[in-house]
Amino acid sequence: MPELPEVETVRRGLAELLPSKTVKKVSVFNSPKSFPNSPEEVDEFLYGAKVTNVRRRAKVLIIDFDSEYSLVAHLKMTGQMIFRGEKRFAGGHPTDSLIGELPDRSTRVQIDFTDDTRLFFNDQRKFGWLKLIPTVEIKNMPFMQKVGPEPLDKKTTAEEFISRIRRRNNSLIKPALLDQSTIAGVGNIYADESLWAVKIHPETRVRNVSDDQLTTLFMELKKILQLSIDQGGSTDRNYVDAEGRKGNYLKFAHVFRREGQSCHHHPDQEIIKTKVGGRGTHTCPICQAKVIER
Repeated sequence: MPELPEVETVRRGLAELLPSKTVKKVSVFNSPKSFPNSPEEVDEFLYGAKVTNVRRRAKVLIIDFDSEYSLVAHLKMTGQMIFRGEKRFAGGHPTDSLIGELPDRSTRVQIDFTDDTRLFFNDQRKFGWLKLIPTVEIKNMPFMQKVGPEPLDKKTTAEEFISRIRRRNNSLIKPALLDQSTIAGVGNIYADESLWAVKIHPETRVRNVSDDQLTTLFMELKKILQLSIDQGGSTDRNYVDAEGRKGNYLKFAHVFRREGQSCHHHPDQEIIKTKVGGRGTHTCPICQAKVIER
């Protein structure tokens, strides 16, 4: 599933293309789960509406319209947003859809604009979704009610991060970090990388991590997420950026998907892969020694 840097990379690409475009036509391809809105809602609030903004909250894309409605999209595992016009942009799961003729059998929604450009929402496995809702109601969506603060927002402080993760004081720190109510948009890649950076074993209980360590963890997480955005996201097998290019972050990764390779701090020690909280987890046994429970 895409994490914050991958979705932010797509948002930035689409934000350069979509604003000021006016919707001419919307086609839904027998996808009630992918796009649950009625034809009447589309007619009233999407036809003739002009795009005013493309933004992101956690791992969710939001396209705002001057009708005071928004399209909210979660790409999940195999979702794609594909723009076709004089420029071709695509983000999401890399398949032939990114460069092939559209619509195709994985197309769920097609939006035609008045300038003859088109936006496609594709999803092979139909786990993703696209919903049209009043812009003012976005904050009331169940997901939005639960999601934590944005890690790269200047208003988000280390103190707030500590306060939120301490709510899970008895949890292992990696699952607590992956909990979207703790901090928004962090997934497996960046949890592993940030924990290695601060030498915390992912099975350490939150209660056994000091506030100073949590402050350092928060700062390292911010650095790693920003680096990944600067590199266009990860090179994970199922994600590309808004121009269909794979990101470069994993070239800089220290542990993620490096099992069997030498630790960058301890050349004689291989990175190992285990499972923590049901998720594949990469660690250096020397850098990240297990803490004795107390």
